[in-house]
Amino acid sequence: MRTKTGFSFFSKMTYPKKKPSPSKPKKGFDSSEIDLTIDNAAEIIEKWNTEYVSTTKFYSLFCESKKEAKNFIKSVKDLQKSMDSLIKENPNSENLLRAQKLMQVAMKRLQSEFYQILSMNRAHLDPETVSTYGEDVRRHESRLAGDSIVEVEEVSKNSTKELKSIAECMIAAGYAKECASTYKSFRKSIVDEGIFRLGVEKVSSSKVKKMPSEVVEKKMRTWIDAVNVSMKTLFNGEKTLCDEVFEGSVSLRESCFRDISKEGALLLLGFPETVAVRDKKNPNPKKIFTLLDMYGTITDNLPVIESIFSFQSVSSVRSQALSSLNRLSESILSHLVDFESEIRKDSSKTVVPGGGVHPMTISAMDHLSRLAEYSIPLTNIIVKGSSSSAKTLLPKSYFNVSESDHGSEVRVRFAWMVLVLLCKIDGKAEMYKDFSVQYLFLANNLQHVASRARSTSLKHILGDEWIVRHFEKVGQFARSYQRIAWEPLASMCPPKTVQEMSPEEAKMQLETFNECFESTCESQSTCVVADPKLLEEMRASIVGKLLPAYRDFYNAHANSVAGTEGGWNVRYTPDDVAKYLSSELFSGKGVLQKSCAFRTSFGLVSTARNASRRKKRSLSCRRF
Repeated sequence: MRTKTGFSFFSKMTYPKKKPSPSKPKKGFDSSEIDLTIDNAAEIIEKWNTEYVSTTKFYSLFCESKKEAKNFIKSVKDLQKSMDSLIKENPNSENLLRAQKLMQVAMKRLQSEFYQILSMNRAHLDPETVSTYGEDVRRHESRLAGDSIVEVEEVSKNSTKELKSIAECMIAAGYAKECASTYKSFRKSIVDEGIFRLGVEKVSSSKVKKMPSEVVEKKMRTWIDAVNVSMKTLFNGEKTLCDEVFEGSVSLRESCFRDISKEGALLLLGFPETVAVRDKKNPNPKKIFTLLDMYGTITDNLPVIESIFSFQSVSSVRSQALSSLNRLSESILSHLVDFESEIRKDSSKTVVPGGGVHPMTISAMDHLSRLAEYSIPLTNIIVKGSSSSAKTLLPKSYFNVSESDHGSEVRVRFAWMVLVLLCKIDGKAEMYKDFSVQYLFLANNLQHVASRARSTSLKHILGDEWIVRHFEKVGQFARSYQRIAWEPLASMCPPKTVQEMSPEEAKMQLETFNECFESTCESQSTCVVADPKLLEEMRASIVGKLLPAYRDFYNAHANSVAGTEGGWNVRYTPDDVAKYLSSELFSGKGVLQKSCAFRTSFGLVSTARNASRRKKRSLSCRRF
């Protein structure tokens, strides 16, 4: 007869103190065979009675003789069968009491053997090589930790079989609780120590806020390695071992794994909620990348987590993983908002010499380029976190995308962040007093933005059309710079159709051109163009506009001017102009090396600059 749980109750039944009276065995009951079975069991069980073993050294039955260990297990099983027969056929038999006492001795021995096998394998089961990681060797030691725990979980087949045979024997005898208790206490200490040595510890949000950012960053990186190692080896190995040792009992497999692993898993997977807190007073934009790595770590391991912690009793572990994902998502979205806000609030008065690329542009594009490498997790985060379509942020028709295209949410969000940057660049251009340099500044900075977008993962998010459109805008800014800074010089060289003038007029015009050329070169001497391709294009464009006009005018009047009163006094030949424009312009090297006396004002230049000032007042501050 067996209980509902499938365990025999003979081993733990309470017998009356009154000596049982002999009863006549039922027909078909072979008492002699049972007597022999009990005698044989008594011989080996008493031999390995723990009461007779040295207190200073434990002699393991399973280590001393594998063959005798098998005989011990077989004798216990035979004894159990005899007890089953006795309770059915002759429940008042004295042999039943004797068998019960023998079973208690046998269970005590097996419990000790069970513990001993677990203990003897501790050298393999403990993550001895796992230690708290240093920043420089963290990833290397993470691999060592993984190798160590792989070794931990590769318990020999023989040891696993021995643990399984003992467990089955104790469960059948009604000692499941004692067996499970021994297993849980021992294995839990290994799992807990493994988590600790992987560098994960319980820490409060308030404590995290007080930690230096580099310390928090280190803990987050350590956690990422710890999750990858523990899910692939520690928890997975523990689940496998539980399944093998307690193969015959689903309830024991579940309860053992739950009590061993649940606490450590909750500590591990609850860590992101602790460190995902934002420091609103001292925001750290770079923290978003570690948060994204943590988000990706949970996402990548989620199928494994759901498989390992599939029991209902450990559903809280699965819930904790999802809760941490949600918390990380919220924090990542908040950091995106912080990034935008940081650009908007930038109040630095730094004026980059020569209209070059602003440090804010460089740092912001570095940040956005790196963010673009996380487009897959960001797609999930932004789509789930958006209460309304991100397309409402931008002007209509900014992107031709379908409402059902989830990738459009990420695309528009990135385009919006770039637009926030461009608007700030537009504002910083106002710090240049020279209107032409404002346009050069816009051209330089937009060129950097578009080039970074084209050469990084941003290209796949923003698309070719966006990139082409913004490079076209670079060309517009470059032409605006050229029109304001250099075209007034070209207008000083009348076309061939109106070049009929007296030698004296031509001489004055040539001298005026030369002085205006020097003045323009002086005002533009510090200007720079950082991008080599844009530099080449702008130089070629300016040369193409200015040099032909000057060369025609120069060649038409050079001879007549040379014969005028006072002689030839033109300082720059067309070749001089070509050399400067082709090699010195936008190099930031300074003005022409020739010395000369500059006029304080020139009619054409003054007129052009006044026109520029008038035009400036009518322009919108939104030039993008």
